[in-house]
Amino acid sequence: MTEATALPALPRGRFNYPTPYRIGAGIVTDLPAACRELCFSRVLVVTDAGVEKLPWFASLSKSLADEGLLGGVFSAVSTNPTGADIEAGLTAFRDAKADGILLLGGGSPMDVGKCVALLAHNPGTVFDYEDVGDNFKRADPDKVVKMIAIPTTAGTGSEVGRCGVIADARDHAKKIIFHPRLLPALVIADPDLTLGLPERLTAATGMDALAHAFEAYCAPGYHPMADGIALEAMRLVDKWLPIAVRDGSDRVARTHMLMAASMGATAFQKGLGLVHALSHPLGGVTGIHHGTANAIFLPYVLEFNRPVVTEKMDHLARVLDLPKKGAVGVMDWLLRLRSDLGMPHALEGQNGADASIARKIAEMGMLDPSLGSNPREATVDDLERVMRAALAGDVNAAGRA
Repeated sequence: MTEATALPALPRGRFNYPTPYRIGAGIVTDLPAACRELCFSRVLVVTDAGVEKLPWFASLSKSLADEGLLGGVFSAVSTNPTGADIEAGLTAFRDAKADGILLLGGGSPMDVGKCVALLAHNPGTVFDYEDVGDNFKRADPDKVVKMIAIPTTAGTGSEVGRCGVIADARDHAKKIIFHPRLLPALVIADPDLTLGLPERLTAATGMDALAHAFEAYCAPGYHPMADGIALEAMRLVDKWLPIAVRDGSDRVARTHMLMAASMGATAFQKGLGLVHALSHPLGGVTGIHHGTANAIFLPYVLEFNRPVVTEKMDHLARVLDLPKKGAVGVMDWLLRLRSDLGMPHALEGQNGADASIARKIAEMGMLDPSLGSNPREATVDDLERVMRAALAGDVNAAGRA
């Protein structure tokens, strides 16, 4: 094979920021040894029904069983998990007599598994630990069960997060459940486990990763480390997400997208913004995929925030080497990327979303903690305007007062 036609080397790495992290094709074979390193004797695997049916799942669970480490598998996880999912997971954890949890899948299994880890030996219900004030102090940190996270999608970045997102059936709002010890003790990111992800989900989860990085970068406050990570995450998404969507078997693209997802979630420790303040309640009310909602809202929120992010958009356009400068160039890039990936431009009709819920979503968005780090202060009328602009597919309307 000539140098010109040589295949690119598969990226690999090990580092401890924000938590011990191993990435590379085939690295999932480290799992039994990793369980031993963390002194697990019996592990509950928390996943979803789709992952449980994948061809590689049987060999992964067998590798744990052969070492006497498999306590049980809990896969009854909803797409938008509720408190009932947590209660069922807690029962599975206790039945398994487990002392460790393996988070395996996308954001939903990770959200459920984290909350099970929090409540397994701590009192109360999951919503007692909503990310409001010092609620997290209600839990004894030493009683939070340790976790290993293995992502099978490249989007949420939950594998490096300190929270879970759970829908509250009482008001249909998605609540952020937070505790510092919800950060998994180890991440094993193997691109081979993402190769079967369909094009539509690859695109939606990839846009979720982009939204995390974009909002973290726009969030106010001094955090150059988060800004740098967010910028590189956006560059990786720009280069590798279209390739991963076109050719789901490209292991290099899949590796870089796993990394971009973890980077976006690492960066948003700085904060999120109006995209998530709207997409969280929208998901709770309609069940729309979180990544799809984020992808739709991104340009409308950029238009709303444009007056206060001019300098940042100038820099982002330079980093991405866009043909047009500043916010104009970034807007064109976002719209083009979404279109190339087959993502919808307007919200109307997505999972039944229509103008009748605009005010309700706006009012719920005002209560979402993500709104607190939006770079531009917003009222409920502002949120409703952005929501209606997204429904109609009119970007310019999002910025009109």
